[in-house]
Amino acid sequence: MSGRRLQIFAPASIGNVIAGFDVLGAAIEPVDGPPLGDTVAVAASAQTELVVRGAYAKRVPTDRDANLCWRAASAVATNRGIALPTVRMTLHKGMPIGSGLGSSSASAVAGAVAMAAWLDGLTGADEDAFFRWRSAAASELLRAAGQAEAHAAGAAHLDNVAPCLLGGLQLLTPLGPRALPVPADLCWILASPRLELATKTARAVLPASLERATAIAHSANLATVVHSLHAGDLALLATGLRDLVAEPYRAALVPGFREAQSGALAAGALACSLSGAGPAVVAVAQPSNAAAIVAALTAGFAKGGVACTVNVCAIDERGARPGAGDVVDQ
Repeated sequence: MSGRRLQIFAPASIGNVIAGFDVLGAAIEPVDGPPLGDTVAVAASAQTELVVRGAYAKRVPTDRDANLCWRAASAVATNRGIALPTVRMTLHKGMPIGSGLGSSSASAVAGAVAMAAWLDGLTGADEDAFFRWRSAAASELLRAAGQAEAHAAGAAHLDNVAPCLLGGLQLLTPLGPRALPVPADLCWILASPRLELATKTARAVLPASLERATAIAHSANLATVVHSLHAGDLALLATGLRDLVAEPYRAALVPGFREAQSGALAAGALACSLSGAGPAVVAVAQPSNAAAIVAALTAGFAKGGVACTVNVCAIDERGARPGAGDVVDQ
């Protein structure tokens, strides 16, 4: 087994999906270009080692106790009551920190899945077998990745972790995540401004409690979103995709957000709000309006003096998986 190597990719994700604060999340992938996410490789080694590479490696701690990828891998071993094996773990950090695209969850999920798969003897060569294994191990993997995510966010919030691991649009229920149907005629347009916003900072501005009327309206919106997805009713979906819980307090943390939001809605978006804690912004739309919304988001952030990158995305249905071998140094 000295030459054994395992590599896991974990995709970007949208937390909250506007109306589902802390209970709704979606894995996403750009329609054009390579997938967006983090990759973790595990290989047999004579000594325990953590290596961080990639475009955003300089922002990631190499100290194992502070690294989310390693913490998630360690949680897998600790939860099983065993010691970590002697391995070389390489994190290719493909996502910016504090982006609002589930960067910390991608590292944590990739680390947890890579270590659990390594311990269970998987190679990733048989993808169907991998997905059967992942389904059986989902509770264990969610727990370990959530423990690591809590280190970054201050508490275990699984609205990014669950879709990053399982793919799709996931609703967190008392019995665990449940995949929701997504109409085929939807696209998810993500604007990533050149800003950084730590999740802990974004959570700190939220109120400790909600007024009754706000709580009732929020519940109605989330129920409307769930029902409209099952019914395939885009007009109804547009009425429910509103954030009454976090957006009113976080909007001021993201320069250009209000201009970008109003421009996207005027260009035909069904909804537009912060992706997770921000600063990324997500617009939900029909493909025919995508080009106009891309231009509106770019112009809106420009009015706020902020440059941004905009990607038209689709739901990533696969979640964490073997592969992405071209992005990790051999």
